[in-house]
Amino acid sequence: MTRSENFILDFTHIYIDENIEQTENIVRIDCSDILGTDLYCTKEGEAEIQKRIENFSINGVHFIDSGNYHYITKIMTDKINKKFSLVLYDHHTDMQKPMVEGMTSCGDWAAQVIEQNENLEQLILVGASEADIQQINVKNQSKLITFSAEELRNNSGRKKLDLIETDVPFYISIDKDILDKHYIETNWSQGHMSLGMLEHLLKFFLKDKKIIGVDICGECQIGLPFPEYIEAEEKNAETNIELYEYIGRYMGK
Repeated sequence: MTRSENFILDFTHIYIDENIEQTENIVRIDCSDILGTDLYCTKEGEAEIQKRIENFSINGVHFIDSGNYHYITKIMTDKINKKFSLVLYDHHTDMQKPMVEGMTSCGDWAAQVIEQNENLEQLILVGASEADIQQINVKNQSKLITFSAEELRNNSGRKKLDLIETDVPFYISIDKDILDKHYIETNWSQGHMSLGMLEHLLKFFLKDKKIIGVDICGECQIGLPFPEYIEAEEKNAETNIELYEYIGRYMGK
């Protein structure tokens, strides 16, 4: 039996400080004891993560900790047993050449999805720089549609909207490093998008498309000096709750 609750995958206990657990209808899954998961995920680590989420449906909103764990999106989308498209909001492409063969990392997981997932129809990347997009070199690149940060700013990417296939459901993944530091503090370099713009871009899919599930990563650096950490956590918690409630209005949390 699978459950469809919204959930938190807590690798660093950062969500305890954010009090996200107090939000309505969300379950925390403690993953802090799983070895081999930070930045890179070993086969053993991946198997244990799969075990901990096997009784949960992919439907719903899922918080997956900092960008170091964004490869969780690959684990989640591997559970989809029908044709789908992935919408990725990210300041980075996450399609780098693997640094360690045989392991999934936060920097190459999206390349693995587009190259290996036979159910994937399209990967729609939103928010990376044009320079980084030009560096992408993956198999099945014809499945890739990109909307660069520059195209979003000058509104020149609208003509590509017609390329998006709308007869399949979508899984949405959000790395909050796409946002300006006014709204969030992450442990990676960040873009300059406003929260309102991100919500506007999300609405294109949320308002009338079939959504399988949504995940959100991009928490702050562990080990910041105490005053900076508290300030970052307050900012992050506010943005997390805003996104959770915004998405929930469309998905019926």
